Amino acid sequence: MESTVLTQRFPALKLLTSTDMATFEVPTTDLLAVVQFLRDQEGFDLLADLCGIDWPERQPRFGVVIHLLNTQKAQYVRLHVPAVNDSVPSIAALHPGANWHEREAYDMFGIQFAGHPDPRRILMWDSYPYHPLRKEFPLAGIEVPLPAADVAEVTGQGVEPAPMMGGPFVSDGGKMSEGEPSGRDQSWTEKHPKR
Repeated sequence: MESTVLTQRFPALKLLTSTDMATFEVPTTDLLAVVQFLRDQEGFDLLADLCGIDWPERQPRFGVVIHLLNTQKAQYVRLHVPAVNDSVPSIAALHPGANWHEREAYDMFGIQFAGHPDPRRILMWDSYPYHPLRKEFPLAGIEVPLPAADVAEVTGQGVEPAPMMGGPFVSDGGKMSEGEPSGRDQSWTEKHPKR
């Protein structure tokens, strides 16, 4: 697909620099029309991925990235959508597979999907008070009461933070943007104490 086809049809789109596929920033107001055009006119018939992103230093802070695939031509397109007021239109009516992706993005980041057919949490329990993939959420987690009081009463357990397993994570003096962070010492586990 030629990127000019999309930018001519939708002038508010911004072509973003990318080394692997055509990538566009799409305003939330154009999202449904763009996705429908890509599906019906350009053959992008498969939703490959939809995920949330947290950029604490940007406004809006949250966004959604969508990857669509044209299965006949083996071409991908990537759409970046800012979550204005932490909300993005649901594309589940156009790509039913988005249902679970959008529920996960809500559960993990707190991004709302306007018009979603079933906006419940998918991984955490309904009353869980946090969104674990937000940048301020601690790596080890946060201790919270077990949601099932009868199970907690019998087991005497709560939901405890995860062990850091070698953290806190560091970049070994380099810039975090130039490589993956690694643990200072990952040779220990709960069964083998830290040296």
